[in-house]
Amino acid sequence: MNWEKIIEDIRTQNWIILGIMGVAGFFFMSSIFTLGVIMGGLMIIANFNVLQRTVSRSFSRSGSLEGNKMTIIAKYYFRLAITGIIIYILITRGWVNPIGLAVGLSTVLISIMGIGIRAVLKTSS
Repeated sequence: MNWEKIIEDIRTQNWIILGIMGVAGFFFMSSIFTLGVIMGGLMIIANFNVLQRTVSRSFSRSGSLEGNKMTIIAKYYFRLAITGIIIYILITRGWVNPIGLAVGLSTVLISIMGIGIRAVLKTSS
């Protein structure tokens, strides 16, 4: 499996899905909902890219762990805490709709599911 190609496909599909959801929100939902979708999408895409970079730098090409386990775990929890703080601020200040934010935060999940479904359909045909 060519993991670099898969990661690149996920990254591209993330932006396409976020664009579609943002445009759909702009035309069919309120501005606060649309802002929630866009902010959630931007946060999860950034989070995914940082996670991918951390994991790829921590392992060698052969798959053996090169980095310190505690550093990897600390980076994960730090990123999770920052994301939680941002979500808290966005919701408590009333800047975004929580449901719109949740929709935006599902961007990477939708991308991964789409790529998985395409892979299954490709192998079955």
